[in-house]
Order: sequence, then structure tokens, then C-alpha cells
Amino acid sequence: MDLLNTLVDKGLRRELPTREEALAVLATSDDELLDVVAAAGKVRRQWFGRRVKLNYLVNLKSGLCPEDCSYCSQRLGSTAGILKYTWLKPEEASQAAAAGVAGGAKRVCLVASGRGPTDRDVDRVGKTIAAIKEQNEGVEVCACLGLLSDGQAERLRDAGADAYNHNLNTSEATYGQITKTHTYADRVDTVQKAHGAGLSACSGLIAGMGESDEDLVDVVFSLRELDADSVPVNFLIPFEGTPLAKEWNLTPQRCLRILAMARFVCPDVEVRLAGGREVHLRSMQPLALHIVNSIFLGDYLTSEGQAGQADLDMIADAGFEVEGAGTSTLPAHRSDALAAATGGGCGSNGGASVCGSGAPAEGGAAGCGSACGGCSGHAPADRTPAPVQAEAGEVRPELVAVRRRGAGTDVAPNA
Repeated sequence: MDLLNTLVDKGLRRELPTREEALAVLATSDDELLDVVAAAGKVRRQWFGRRVKLNYLVNLKSGLCPEDCSYCSQRLGSTAGILKYTWLKPEEASQAAAAGVAGGAKRVCLVASGRGPTDRDVDRVGKTIAAIKEQNEGVEVCACLGLLSDGQAERLRDAGADAYNHNLNTSEATYGQITKTHTYADRVDTVQKAHGAGLSACSGLIAGMGESDEDLVDVVFSLRELDADSVPVNFLIPFEGTPLAKEWNLTPQRCLRILAMARFVCPDVEVRLAGGREVHLRSMQPLALHIVNSIFLGDYLTSEGQAGQADLDMIADAGFEVEGAGTSTLPAHRSDALAAATGGGCGSNGGASVCGSGAPAEGGAAGCGSACGGCSGHAPADRTPAPVQAEAGEVRPELVAVRRRGAGTDVAPNA
């Protein structure tokens, strides 16, 4: 197919596709799906081989957010039955992070609900970063704390953070329909602050909120323009008790087309399969590994996914390998650029182990790397498989398992 040959050639040259080409990927038929996956896989292997980076989420502060993001189970007015707790102590967060690192995670994503951190919060997170790095040599740490004020990104960098996650989520044109307590421009400003401070910028999207193909292309093109090192692609987890509880608009085939479009537009960045993959991709998750080069391990922020061991088995069975701590995630031209910007060596894109990601998680209304339903998730081993796709407009709470394990609970995580 001429379209896919053109997109592969452009991806291998890091050349931006046209909007028409990106839209055409989303419009391909199910009969063409495997051709689309194979084409995106050629681009993925060019820049990332067969490596899969594992990321692990720690929800530092859960629920009770003052923002009104429609997709988020932690939003103002949410009646979702999620865990609610205030800040974890540094030692508690370090213990939670250790479970993910033991499972093979290379990056730990620290997420906190809320509009944005106070200076006291930044100091608190700095102590948590220090505790995690003291116990886990070489681990990357990405913070996701919401909207940043001037100077806070620099303080997080100085405290040892390697990356900062703040998702754009959807297109500028439709952002006001999803959130009213802050703006799309506020989110762009925070990503730019992180980038300007020398942190590896992580910013992504949430698909399945009723957006058009044009919206999806717009937000991915915006992420390329922002030059994010890591692009988490989340699929809406429609929590009962949130305004988008009835938005069941995705099929596994559409999810794969969205991932492929993101890979063609952002060929040499870390494209992460984030929140909602278990709910919407289900048994087709292994196909997504041919497109993305990064996933979450362990539970999401407020929901659970499949067992961590199941993910490791899936990666091995599909012929991929877990990326080691001593391997640079990003291609040399990107990691070298970040190293130059930081003066040489954060654990993110500049040292032996490059940071190419952005915490998944959507830690609260204003932000992390995965839909608030979860950022990286795995459920207890006895969880039954998700049933068949729900119909649009139908509330299906049985498809969403609320997180009851790990940080903030007395039950061990399942990473």
C-alpha cells in the first residue's frame, strides 16, 4: 500500500507525515490492520529494536482533586469508589517503588493529584526522590504533579528528577469540553517549563473521550512540536461516577490504529502504551508491542490492570525483551541533545540510561501520563479477563477494577 510505504520511509528519516497521511492511517479498514501494524513496526525497530521499557507508577496522593477533568476518577465531584489518601511518606513511596524495580521497571513515576504543587510539596517530593534513588541505584524518576509554577521544574531537577510528565490529553480545539478549571495553554506551559529546565519532557494523550480523528491528529502533531521525549497513549477508562462513564467508543482495532499514527508522527520518541490497554486492547495487547516501545508495570493510579508477571510473559512470548537499566532508551541523536541541555547526565536522556518516558499516570486533574483511571496497571492474578466490548453509551463498571493494592493500602502490590 503506497500510504504505508511512504510513512515507513518518512519514519526512517524522522520526517513529519502530512496531516492527510496521519488521518488516512486512522481511516484504514480492519482488513488492512496487520499491514498498518507491520509498517509501524518497521519504524519502531529502526529506532528501538525489540526492547520494551517498563515503567512503574507510585500514586503519592490519591483523590480529592479540585480540578474538573471529565475523564478523571479523582476529579472534583467524582463519586467513583477509589482510594483516597494524603501524601505518602518518603520511605513508604520508596518501598512502593522497590516493588516495581524488582519487577524490571527502569523508571518510577511519582504522581500526585491536585492542580499543581506548592513549594512545600516540591520539597516533599524531592525527599521522596532522594529516598528512592538511595535504595535503587540507576533508577529513573519522573514526577507528575500537575501545573508547575516558575522555578519548580528547576528545583525538581536539582532534587534528582530525570523527567516530568504532563499530558495534553486532547486537541486544543476541544480541550474546553473536557476541562474548565484550567486551559490547554496551561498544560503546554508546564511541558515547556519542564523542557526548559532540562528535564526529559513526557506528554501524551487520552483517546476514547468522544474526540474526532482530526482531534487525535491535532494533539499528536502538537506533541511532536513540543518535542516530548516520551508520548504516553492512554485509552479512556470510563469510571462510573465520572461524566465520561458512558464513553465506550474504542475497539482493539481502533486502538492499534491510534498507536500506529502516533508512531508515524513521532518515530524516534518513546511511545508508551499506558492506561486502559487491558480494558480496550485486551487479547490484542501483544500486537501493540510491535508499535510501542514502553509500557507500565504494576497498578495504575486508581485502577488495576493485568498481573505484572502476565506482562513479562507477554513481552517474552511476543519475541521482545525488557530494556535493561544500562541501555539508553532513546536514539543517540535525542539522548545526546538532552545531555547537552542538562550539561551531561541526568538519568534521563543523557546518561548511560536514558530517560525516555513520562510518567504515565494521570495523577490528578492536571496531570500525569495516563488516564486517571490508571497509569500503569496490573491486577491480581485471579482477575477474570475483560468481557467483550461494551456498547457506546452503556455504563460498564464491571470492566473497571478499582485499585485496592499497593501504595496507600495494606495489601502488597502485584508488580
